[in-house]
Amino acid sequence: MIHHEEEVLGKAYDARLMRRMMTYMKPYKGSIILAVTLLLVVSLLQLVGPILTMVAIDQYIAQGNGEGLFKIALLYFGVLLFIFVLRYGQTLLTQYTGQRVMVEIRMALFRHIQRLHLAFFDRTPVGRLMTRLTGDVENLKEVLTSGVVAIFGDVFTLIGIVTVMVFFHPKLALVTFSVIPILFFATLLFKTKVRESYRLIRTRLARMNAYLQENITGMRIVQIFNREEKNFEKFDHLNRLHLDAYLKTIFYYSLFFPGVSLIRSIAIGLILWYGGVRILGDGLTLGILVAFIQFAERFFQPIQDLSEKYNILQTAMASSERIFQLLDTEVKIEDPLKPLPFERIEGHIQFEGVSFAYHDHDYVLKEISFEVQKGERVALVGATGAGKTSIINLLCRFYEPQEGQILIDGKDIRQVRQKDLRRHIGVVLQDVFLFSGTIASNIRLGNGNLNAEDLQRAAKVVNAHRFINRLPRGYEEKVSERGSNLSQGERQLLAFARALAHNPEILLVLDEATASVDTETEYLIQDALAKLMKDRTSIIIAHRLSTIQKVDRILVLHKGRIREEGTHQELLRQGGLYAKLYELQFKNLVHVGD
Repeated sequence: MIHHEEEVLGKAYDARLMRRMMTYMKPYKGSIILAVTLLLVVSLLQLVGPILTMVAIDQYIAQGNGEGLFKIALLYFGVLLFIFVLRYGQTLLTQYTGQRVMVEIRMALFRHIQRLHLAFFDRTPVGRLMTRLTGDVENLKEVLTSGVVAIFGDVFTLIGIVTVMVFFHPKLALVTFSVIPILFFATLLFKTKVRESYRLIRTRLARMNAYLQENITGMRIVQIFNREEKNFEKFDHLNRLHLDAYLKTIFYYSLFFPGVSLIRSIAIGLILWYGGVRILGDGLTLGILVAFIQFAERFFQPIQDLSEKYNILQTAMASSERIFQLLDTEVKIEDPLKPLPFERIEGHIQFEGVSFAYHDHDYVLKEISFEVQKGERVALVGATGAGKTSIINLLCRFYEPQEGQILIDGKDIRQVRQKDLRRHIGVVLQDVFLFSGTIASNIRLGNGNLNAEDLQRAAKVVNAHRFINRLPRGYEEKVSERGSNLSQGERQLLAFARALAHNPEILLVLDEATASVDTETEYLIQDALAKLMKDRTSIIIAHRLSTIQKVDRILVLHKGRIREEGTHQELLRQGGLYAKLYELQFKNLVHVGD
C-alpha cells in the first residue's frame, strides 16, 4: 500500500533537512533577511501600545491633560499604521519568497523524475509521486511562508513582553507568569495528541486516495461486474475513517484554544487581584496595571501561534524528508562523461552476449546475441515472458544489461548520450499514449522543426490524414486525456504518423499494433506499417504470426534465449517452436471460424 510512507511525521526540527532547504532559499537570502527584520520591528512596535496606554493614564488622564492625551492618541494611531505597512511588506516578501522556492523545488523534482530509470517507476506508485510534487511541496511552502519566519516574530515578541513586564514591575510579572506551568502542560499534551491525529489523517487520506485512484481507473470493470454499491460502501468506510481522524484533531483544537483563553483569563484575574491590592503602593500605578493586562493578552497569543507552528514545522520536516529522499534516488542510467558522436547513423544493430534481469539474478534474457542489418526487418516472437519486450527496452536504454553489450553502427549505446540515441529510434506501442492537447501537438511532440506541411505529409503516408480531415478542427482538434475521444485504430494511425514525422532510422513496433481493430482499420494500419518500415531498420514484436510473414527474418525466443532463427517458410519447415506456435494459432482461427 502506498500509505506506509505517509505514517511517519518526523521530528519537529531537523537541522540536516533545514540546511538542505536553505540551499533553495539562498538565492533569496536578501528578501528573507528583510522579511525577518520587518517582523522583528513589528514585534517591537507591538510593545509600544501598552506602554503608550500606561503613559496616557498616569501622565495625562490622571492629570487632566487633554492636549497631551490627544498627542498620545495620534502617536498610537501612527504606530498602528506603521505596523500595518510593515506587516504588509513582510507578508508580501515571505509569500513571494515561499512561492519562488516552491517553483525551484518542483522543477528540481520534475527534472530528477525525468532522469530516473524505468525500473523506479515500475515499483513506485504514480499517486506517491504526485503527492511529492503537490502535497509535500505545499507543506514546505507553509513552513516557509507562515512557519520559520513567523517563529522569529513570536519568540521575539515573547522575549520583549517578558523583559518589559519584569522591568516595570517584577512582582506583578511573577504573578502573571505563575500560570505558565499549567500552560506548558496543556501545550505539551496538545502537541502529543495532535501529532497522533495528524498521523492518522495522513495515513487514512493516503488509503482513501489510493482506493479512489484505483476505482476511477478501473471504472469499466466496476460497472461491468456491478460493483458500484460494494465499492461505494468501502469508500464510505474509508471516508468515515478519515472524517473520524479529522474530528479528533478538531476536538483537541476545540479544547486547547479555549483552554489557553481560560488560562489567560486566570492570569488577568491574578493581575487584577494582586494589582488591586497593591495599586498606588509598591510602585504600582493604574497605568502599569492596565498595561500589564494588555501585555498578558499579547503574551498568550504567540504561545498559541507557536503551538500551531510546531505542527506545521513537524509536517514540513516529514514532507522535506520524503522530497529529498526522492531527489536522492540514484539515477542509474547516466550519460557518459565523454559521449561518442551520434548525429547520423545507418541503423546496424548488434546484441553481443546480453543477459538481463529486472530483479537480482532472475534473468529474463540469457546470453542473447543477434544482428540486424541496415534496413532489415526482423520480428521477435515467443510466449509471454520470453523476453521480447525486454530486448526493446534495452535497445532504447530504458534499462542496462547486467552482461554483454548492445551496439548501433559499431558503437556501444552506453557510450552515447541517451538523447542522441533515442532521437534515432521510433517506437510504436499497442497502447498508444496521447497527451492532452491537439492532434498536431501529439504528432509533433515538441519538435519545433516540424511544420504543418510535414505533419500532413506524414499523416497522408500512414493513412491518418483522412480521419483527421473529417474532424471539426482537423489537426487542431482537441485530444482528451489519453486520447479517449479517438478510436483505438485512430490512435494507432496517429502513432505511425508521429513516428514517420520524426523520421527515425530505427523503428520498434511493440506488441500487436493491429489488435482489437476492425478489418478496414487493420488494412490501413498494415499498409501504414509497411510504408513506415520501408528503408528502415525495423524490429517488430507480434503475437499474431500472420502479420509478420513478410519480414526478412524471425527470431523465436523461449525462456530468455533465442531458440530459432529464419524466415517464415524456413521456420515452418523446421517444425520447431515457431511451427508449433503457428499451428496453434491457425487451429484457433479455424475453430473461431467454425
